[in-house]
Amino acid sequence: MSRRGLLSVIVGCLIFTLAPFASAQNRPDPAQFREQRLNRIKEQLGSSDDEWKVLQPKIEKIMDAQRETFAGFGGFRRGGGGGGGGADNQPQSAIAKASADLRTTLENKDAPADEIAKKLAAVREARDSARKNLQTAQKELKDVLTQRQEAVLVTMGMLE
Repeated sequence: MSRRGLLSVIVGCLIFTLAPFASAQNRPDPAQFREQRLNRIKEQLGSSDDEWKVLQPKIEKIMDAQRETFAGFGGFRRGGGGGGGGADNQPQSAIAKASADLRTTLENKDAPADEIAKKLAAVREARDSARKNLQTAQKELKDVLTQRQEAVLVTMGMLE
């Protein structure tokens, strides 16, 4: 192998070895990300500080409900598949817990059908509950918005 080829292999190995450390250091802080998102929402809504005191908790409730609703859709990844317990130190959601239980059951190729059905029903129940919580939070927010603010939040995916 030529020196250039050997050097390329060494550089590649170094990049491969050090990449996880670099990405961990560059990972955004979830609290900062949330704060930045809330600031963008406030700005786009054109809310006064007094108005924001009413809107912010309702918007945060929707953000939490959306996170809960989409938790557990991570396929067969290990570690809960989304919805908490990870880098943002959020508690694991009911959907993520039920999904993890279902995945654990499915890993056993000899799991009885009734056990699978029970775990599947738990996932569906958790998802239905999360959807209802999201709809309730969205309705509570819509009740205090102007038409323009509602339209802005629809375009942002916060409201249906």
